[in-house]
Amino acid sequence: MSRLLISSSLVFLVAVLFALPTPAEQSLARFDGGIGSTPLRAGGAANQVQGVNPGGVPWVITSLKANVQVDGHIRVDGRGLLFAGGNNVGRSGNVSVRARFYCDTTAHDSSPVALDSDGDFTIEGDLTPLPPLSCSNPLLLILNGGGTAWFAAGVPRN
Repeated sequence: MSRLLISSSLVFLVAVLFALPTPAEQSLARFDGGIGSTPLRAGGAANQVQGVNPGGVPWVITSLKANVQVDGHIRVDGRGLLFAGGNNVGRSGNVSVRARFYCDTTAHDSSPVALDSDGDFTIEGDLTPLPPLSCSNPLLLILNGGGTAWFAAGVPRN
């Protein structure tokens, strides 16, 4: 009887261990929803975030979902990132974009990807430098490929 109990316990333990996510699959931060940038805030000052200027015209984004894993891997799916003003209103501008993840005030960048004509994009890769294993104040910006202007921000998901 005790051998059966020990064998059953071992089988259960092995099953539980294989079902647990590995550290590489664990989320450091998630974002669900996006906010487009506006160049100016009240009083006419530039709408900077973490010292990064907004794009020169307003931007909108239809949807944004992102997951940053503890191993530094990031996946961002964005839809409808388009100009919300200027002569190219309703267009993507054929620019490249990158994700910049802030853990507190330290920036971690992805590689740039092309924004398609509908304003859709997928970013998948590893952040540089690697983020820490925990983050108390996560922030996600979608920037131009050069990393000098932000177009959208992610809405943190708890």
